[in-house]
Amino acid sequence: MKLFRLDASIVPAASASAEIADAAEAGWTAAHPGAAVTRRHLGTDALPADAWTLATTAGFAPEEDRTPAQRDALRLAASLADELRDADAAILAVPLYNYGVSQHFKAWIDLVIAGAGPTNPLLENTPTALVTTLGGGYGPGAPREGWDHSTPYLERVLSDIWRADLTVIKRELTLAATTPGMESLRDMAQEQRSRALDAARAFGTRTLAAS
Repeated sequence: MKLFRLDASIVPAASASAEIADAAEAGWTAAHPGAAVTRRHLGTDALPADAWTLATTAGFAPEEDRTPAQRDALRLAASLADELRDADAAILAVPLYNYGVSQHFKAWIDLVIAGAGPTNPLLENTPTALVTTLGGGYGPGAPREGWDHSTPYLERVLSDIWRADLTVIKRELTLAATTPGMESLRDMAQEQRSRALDAARAFGTRTLAAS
């Protein structure tokens, strides 16, 4: 059994998404003792910014005409796709930045698609936890309701393209504890944290039942 875990926080030491992903990983490894875990951290080990362009343009060039940089990009894209293809379960910890999908995480998605093809169901029936954290409130009635342009996109890629057996674990209001003006939201924020951690811990139990 193999677990693939990806983190995308740019502040690992204070990452709310990592805390939840840690709980999900602990639940999964407890259910699968001795299983291998492959980790990739885009926040601390970013992918080359030009890799997607190089991998994509290489696809339109005969192999003998490809540059060394294009060949390297194709190998990187293939290896990223293989990490997902080989997984028996996956945890993706993806914070919301600037109301959308951050460029370093989008680069990973684009490279995986370049390596596997645009319709390859890499995670078909694979138990997958999408852990996503948001600094403010984006739910019904919130001032920024509808401003979360990340989660729907991620659900579309993971569920509809890669065909994952998806569990979405979403925690909002992560900045309430430290941001002036959000004091009245701190109890709600703590409730969201507790629910997210409970859902993360349950992920291992769910994947055990599915395996």
